[in-house]
Amino acid sequence: MDAPAPGPGEVPEDPFALHNSASAVLDDHGRVVGWSERAQEHLGYPPDEVLGRMAVEFLFESRDREAVRAAVAACRRDRGWSGVLPVLHRSGRRVELGFRARAVIRAGPAREWFLVVAPAEEVLRWETDRSVLDGMFRRSPIGLSVHAPDLSILRINRALARFTQLSAAEIRSRRIGDFLIGPDVKTIETRLRRVLETGAPLIFTEQPCRLRSDPDHERVVSVSAFRMEDPSGGVLGVTQLVEDVTDRYRARRRLALLNRASARIGTTLDLGQTTRELADVAAPDLADAVSVDLLESVACGEETAEEAGGPVRRMAVHSVMAEALQVMYPAGEVFHFDPRTPQARCLAEQQPILEPELRSNPRWYFRDPERTRRALGLHAHSLIVVPLKARGLLLGLLSLWRAERPEPFEEDDLTLAEEFAARAALCIDNARRYTQQQQAALTLQRSLLPQELPEYSAVEVAHLYLPAEPATGVGGDWFDVIPLSGARVALVVGDVVGHGLHAAATMGRLRTAVHTLASLDYAPDEVLSHLDDLVNRLADEQESADGRSRGLQIVGATCLYAVYDPTSRSCTLARAGHLPPAVVTADGTVSLPDLPEGPPLGLGGLPFESAELELAEGSLLALYTNGLVEARGLDLDEGLSRLRKTLSRPGRSLEETCTAVQNALLPEHPPDDVALLLARTRVLAPDQVASWELPAEPAAAARARHLTETTLTGWGLEELAFTAELVVSELVTNAYRYGGGAPVTLRLIRDRSLICEVSDSSSTAPHLRRARTTDEGGRGLFLVAQLTERWGTRYTRDGKTVWTEFPLAAAALGHSAALADLAPDR
Repeated sequence: MDAPAPGPGEVPEDPFALHNSASAVLDDHGRVVGWSERAQEHLGYPPDEVLGRMAVEFLFESRDREAVRAAVAACRRDRGWSGVLPVLHRSGRRVELGFRARAVIRAGPAREWFLVVAPAEEVLRWETDRSVLDGMFRRSPIGLSVHAPDLSILRINRALARFTQLSAAEIRSRRIGDFLIGPDVKTIETRLRRVLETGAPLIFTEQPCRLRSDPDHERVVSVSAFRMEDPSGGVLGVTQLVEDVTDRYRARRRLALLNRASARIGTTLDLGQTTRELADVAAPDLADAVSVDLLESVACGEETAEEAGGPVRRMAVHSVMAEALQVMYPAGEVFHFDPRTPQARCLAEQQPILEPELRSNPRWYFRDPERTRRALGLHAHSLIVVPLKARGLLLGLLSLWRAERPEPFEEDDLTLAEEFAARAALCIDNARRYTQQQQAALTLQRSLLPQELPEYSAVEVAHLYLPAEPATGVGGDWFDVIPLSGARVALVVGDVVGHGLHAAATMGRLRTAVHTLASLDYAPDEVLSHLDDLVNRLADEQESADGRSRGLQIVGATCLYAVYDPTSRSCTLARAGHLPPAVVTADGTVSLPDLPEGPPLGLGGLPFESAELELAEGSLLALYTNGLVEARGLDLDEGLSRLRKTLSRPGRSLEETCTAVQNALLPEHPPDDVALLLARTRVLAPDQVASWELPAEPAAAARARHLTETTLTGWGLEELAFTAELVVSELVTNAYRYGGGAPVTLRLIRDRSLICEVSDSSSTAPHLRRARTTDEGGRGLFLVAQLTERWGTRYTRDGKTVWTEFPLAAAALGHSAALADLAPDR
């Protein structure tokens, strides 16, 4: 009877094995002379029915006899034959059987034929398995090796023989270490021993390897392995299947590298960060050392304009070799490439360059002999240089070296480098454009802010200004210190809502308006009222005729305006939606004055109020914008608390205080613009100020001249006495004529200039005009304007004050000559 079919995964027995197959013996004429019991089981004929009979007469139908004759002919020719023939069972049914015939040599010329017979199904199954096994060793493209328990090689197939470049016979009994380099051998043997010990198969595990016959090329193989056992479970060894997947691995790696490049390059609009991301992506996945160089104009955010031999700036450098970083030009270095270098050719031709083997002497690369000596010791052997181009502009180049990795760059590596260089170039150009716009905005912003603050008699000042991080855009924060008449000074801090060029431009317009209003000597609350009107007008200008906004709408602004008088120690303040200032006494006590909180600028129609403080000499006044106290995610109260704590330490200079405030409240890159203005108050000494009240009578002018001469002589300013007398006399005379009969006040202040002030109760403004030759008067103010450096009028609740200023070095200018020039007009 037929043997049962093997189960899944079982190896079928050889159907022609003697214990399993049927056998018969035929003489040279085809007569049955031997018949086995298994033959009777397969065909149903007992021996006494077949012995002596011709096999072709009872075993084969007539229609099959032609195939039988062909088999007999092949058997006689080749002294043997194997195949499948249909045979008649004793019951009359046809049975497909597999035959294996071999000649038996007897004494004499007679021959006999020994036949081994098995069911055709079993033969076919066995032949299929045998063919598979034969194909694995002879025709399979996947490498196969069989190892003994000690991992010595028993047998390999032809594919693995080609892989090792040795024949199968030469490899037998050798070990893996005879063909692979050490580290790879240890990895493979460790995994095979684990399979031997545990019986758990190894499935499609990828690992690099280098052949001793070709150590400069790294291959990647996929290894699967299983343990071999005999029927009783004894370990016979381990078989591993090895497939060279180098091309597939490299393709997958290139795709992964491109994906990483897309994800990691261009995360910000910072030019330096973008180039560093490019360098970090390229090494170590593609190269051992990488440098990114941009044309100097591009690094500055400008359009590319240099010739091919122009300077470049090293933006980023990355290497897996620490010693390479000591040799390569560091980030930030500006240099020229030697015209003989591949980099110079790449810039000139704007084409990528692949040098698989660097045969040329690199001494031309570095002018420093020591740097050159160390470069030669790195053994760089392969180079790729790729231009960085975007939107038709040459931005710079990317250089990649291999030194530790033995395999040289190939065309596929060049294609990969070009791919992510092209992606990086777009990000770099976006960063360049953003840098260009950011620098333009910062330039505009800085040009609108005070560059240097001069010395003032009223206050000692210091300031801190930090723009917001680039991603936020420039803001509209500003500060100012404006000198006013009478040795007073105006302190201003403001903040335009929003960011960008529009906010910076609006800030500039508001700052200009504040200067104009300050020159008119308006009170702080009046200044804010005028600014409020201006912001409303600016908002109206942005509305198109159909009511739709043509640009970013001005939402509003905040402002704090303070005027400090060093003669009275009074400080008048008004605020429009702005945070109150901090006042620090000489002993470090910090307070936030309770000032009337006016609405932000731009709401329109709401009043502003002023408050007056009396500040002791040496008091510190801190004006700031909200970006200072709301950075680092602090709420307003916590930010103000930190500011008060930082300001409460006396004995520091103003610059030291600015630094302390920055360290305590601000991150490295603040999210909003920050403006801080510190002013330490000064007081004019009593001997620097002289003041008199003069009755409104004809002799007032003469009295004023006498007081002026006497005071200036006492101050050592005799050279100014005559000129000052003329000016004072003219101002007092005008006050007597038009003041309405009220007393006139004369005040002289000796500061960096000589200040003369005449106050009266009239609100009528004096007007400067040029008198005609026939006019009897009208030349007084013209004379005042010619003899003084500055003059003007300020209004108070009780009237007005006309003031003039004389430079203390006026004597050197020759006032007598000035008077002589004016003589023809008198």
